[in-house]
Amino acid sequence: MNKKIVKIKDIYIGGEHPIAIQSMTNIPFNKFDELLEQSLKLQQAGCEILRCAVPDMDSVRKFSRLHEKLDIPIVADIHFDYKMAIESIYAGADKIRINPGNIGKEHIKTVANEANSKKIPIRVGINGGSLEKEILQKYGHVTAEGLCESAENNVKLLENNDFDNIVVSIKSSDVPMMIKAYKLYAEKSDYPLHLGVTEAGTLKSGLIKSSIGIGALLLDGIGETIRVSLADDVTEEISAAKTLLSALNLRKFGLQVISCPTCGRTSINSIELAKKAEEKFTYIKKPIKLAIMGCVVNGIGEAGEAHLGVTGVNGEYIVFKYGKIIKKNISENDIFNVIKTELDILETEIE
Repeated sequence: MNKKIVKIKDIYIGGEHPIAIQSMTNIPFNKFDELLEQSLKLQQAGCEILRCAVPDMDSVRKFSRLHEKLDIPIVADIHFDYKMAIESIYAGADKIRINPGNIGKEHIKTVANEANSKKIPIRVGINGGSLEKEILQKYGHVTAEGLCESAENNVKLLENNDFDNIVVSIKSSDVPMMIKAYKLYAEKSDYPLHLGVTEAGTLKSGLIKSSIGIGALLLDGIGETIRVSLADDVTEEISAAKTLLSALNLRKFGLQVISCPTCGRTSINSIELAKKAEEKFTYIKKPIKLAIMGCVVNGIGEAGEAHLGVTGVNGEYIVFKYGKIIKKNISENDIFNVIKTELDILETEIE
């Protein structure tokens, strides 16, 4: 079902709006110049909603400075201290992320009233590592059912204070549990869902776990915004999110490189060429598919639907466009420049 629409500065999630890409800075506000540099890099990479931890008043004061420097919405991530939530709202936060249960029931109304007055949403963030004691006692350990129940209870704390401008996340590092918990909650609520596998790990393991967890839910029509959490350069999160959404045909982001894993028939350096293409052609903004295939036996046929393709034999390359050969006998030294020329032409041709 279509989810309730929530506005975060100029970004809308829910309904028929595109799935928004999020990330989080990992530099504290007391290193403001470094934090600003990282934030601008994330914005340039395509981050659409950015979250920052706000643990103290010094962070709050500098939060407004960061907000002034960026075009994208910024979310204040708050743990425990309701005063930080209120001060972040005053500092210009476009959204706050809290776990209402650890803010304190007696303070929820104050936070809800301030968020309502500024017309900013609250993300209710549920995490397998911070479930309420009573829920742990009820289920014996962390379960999908317990995560879902925690989300319901925490959302009710806001609803009981006349607040419904809500986004919900139910994260776990256990992928099957995360998938089940989101599915259980999605059946019961029309609030937009922020998807993510928490503590997913390094680039290699994190990509796999996030692709399974987030991808499985998106394929079922569940999820309105995503963060691919990675213990790596934060811009890798944006690249991964874009690749994931593109692979699911949910959004289109610039150049998509398709390449085969190669086999014993391969006699060109297609793997290195594919890597170089991904690295050097990030400036391409039109949704172009570039296929770099290892051999002429299957290359053209398997990549016939690509806008542009490359294959070859014995160090000589063939270039094909929409499945038809347009250039032959191109040397190793020349092939990259030929690809660049053809891509630049395609950018002017594609709407």
